[in-house]
Amino acid sequence: MVLGTVIAAAMIIAMQLPFAHERATSRITLDAITALPGSTPPLAWPSVGSAALIIPSMHVAQSWHDTVVPIASLAKLMTAYVVLKQLPLPEGSTGPCLTITSSDVATYDEMKLSGQSSVEVAVGESLCERDLLEGLLVHSANNFALLLATMVSGDVANFVTLMNDSAQRLGLTHTHYVEPSGYLDGSVSTALEQGELAALLMKSPLVRQIVLMANITLPVAGTVSSFTPFIGVDHVIGVKSGRTDAAGGCDVMAMTFQEGATTRVLYAVVLGQRGGDLLTPAGDAALALATSASENELDHYFAKGTSFATIGWGRNRVHAGLRVGEHVWWWAGEQRLPLTITMRRPTTTIRRGQLVGWLVVHGSSTRRFALVAQATVSPPSLWQRLR
Repeated sequence: MVLGTVIAAAMIIAMQLPFAHERATSRITLDAITALPGSTPPLAWPSVGSAALIIPSMHVAQSWHDTVVPIASLAKLMTAYVVLKQLPLPEGSTGPCLTITSSDVATYDEMKLSGQSSVEVAVGESLCERDLLEGLLVHSANNFALLLATMVSGDVANFVTLMNDSAQRLGLTHTHYVEPSGYLDGSVSTALEQGELAALLMKSPLVRQIVLMANITLPVAGTVSSFTPFIGVDHVIGVKSGRTDAAGGCDVMAMTFQEGATTRVLYAVVLGQRGGDLLTPAGDAALALATSASENELDHYFAKGTSFATIGWGRNRVHAGLRVGEHVWWWAGEQRLPLTITMRRPTTTIRRGQLVGWLVVHGSSTRRFALVAQATVSPPSLWQRLR
């Protein structure tokens, strides 16, 4: 009898072994997102020259005909970067000042005769770092570029070395400068690298404040205006434009757009634009590209309770849906929205509202959504396992 009992017990245990490590299984169901928002307009790349689009918050960096070309006054972006690196300007500070000499006045007179963008100065006039940066970025003053270079390095040649060293350190491998203003054709770069530099420079609150100015007032020159097109129009906030015969019209345009309640910035860069005064077609091309870029932002609302998977044992399964709802923004150029779903494997009763997995959405930022069981499901009974 004892032997028979042991054999019977062994048979029961053996029959249960296939179920001894049974776990809940999950199935992924992406039915909830088979249809995302519809088509978006194509990007408005210019018909001539080259261009780039930078959207830092969405990790976008795209270019069109991205060749190495003269960049005119966009060179002043690096001039401002080096100056602020060497002479950081605390909020509310004017920075170090210099006194204008007769040589500085002669430089201005020469620039005026050759048609260069410059700001009038007078012997004995005091100009501080803040004044010079405003004149550099707002009125694109070539003589202010030389004054800043001298203030920082003692002479222009040493400053240009700092510009090129900074370009290499920042990974702008196609960028090279021969002087601080961009007037000479030897200062070259690509649209993409100028967009990357502008995005970096605009991290400075001081720079953002300056490039928003439509005009500035200086001691001798009085009020001078910005050459950068569309400042304050259609959410445009700068950054810098330039023109020479060799470079054509160039523009680095920053435009704000909304991502929910958050204001973001995109950068549209155009180089080598032709026609008219060069700046007008450059501004028009940059605005068209920036506007088309903002229209390529997509928004999808992941609703609370939306099911992305099922979980359970055999036919005894429940839906796993979102615990909360939230908007996700992403760039239409990425096309399909990248998703990752991971599920837990419960070993006992799955209760309604229990965390059973995660949905990770890689949009403009990575969002992690909790997936919870939509109902309670009990594990199969011993009898169900043995049937």
